[in-house]
Amino acid sequence: MSRWRMQLRVAVRCARVLVHVLKGLCICTFAFPWLDRDQRLAHIGRWSAQLLRIFRVSVELTPGSPAPTDGLWVANHVSWMDVFVIDALYPSRFVAKSEVRRWPLIGALSARAGTVFVARGQRRALRDTVTALAAALAAGERVVVFPEGTSAAQGALLPFRANLFEAAVMARTVVQPVALRYLDPSGHLHKSVEYIGDMSFLESMASMLSGAPIRAVVVLAPALPSGGAERRDLAQRAHAAVNDMLAGRNRNTGTTAVVLS
Repeated sequence: MSRWRMQLRVAVRCARVLVHVLKGLCICTFAFPWLDRDQRLAHIGRWSAQLLRIFRVSVELTPGSPAPTDGLWVANHVSWMDVFVIDALYPSRFVAKSEVRRWPLIGALSARAGTVFVARGQRRALRDTVTALAAALAAGERVVVFPEGTSAAQGALLPFRANLFEAAVMARTVVQPVALRYLDPSGHLHKSVEYIGDMSFLESMASMLSGAPIRAVVVLAPALPSGGAERRDLAQRAHAAVNDMLAGRNRNTGTTAVVLS
């Protein structure tokens, strides 16, 4: 394919993303105030699945056991795309760093969809966030966090920060480990998905739209009970579970299936 045709194709895809994000903002602004939680989550799931199709992302899921409908879900963090992969399967409430709130359009969309933003380095704000998350978990919500605290290159798993695991302990709910990988058509790790270093959000988006189709592989380990646990122990056990899944050492006996294409 000639260079100008590729540029035209990427421009068309970018336009489709912009229209889709604006559609999402309209739904959040005008429809969400009149909908209950389940209805809002259904909209989020459909919108996320449609976004993945624009980016040519298919999704494969390997559940280790029936996924809990609530609890603290913890995943490795590769890209901002992680949020929409999980939302397309299991619409959830997310916790993100405060910088995401300032991203063009996506920040506003995330805020209106119920994302909780955490200001790093502010202990009081973190305590307030943990208390709010514990209340959400106790009310039966599913909350997703990326306890590495930042995105990392595929094949690397940073230590899990234990602070947010306190919310699961307080709410006496389960912790669900999730492993995410992104593969290219040849089955190798898809480097275009990685959102690391000094790459801007727009550069990351252009890289994915111009690259090869993406296969997102999602693996769930058995959920971890939090009753009687300590947050650091939970963080270590969740980290070990995610690390084993990424390394292919999980004892998962579930069947992998293409759930979005």
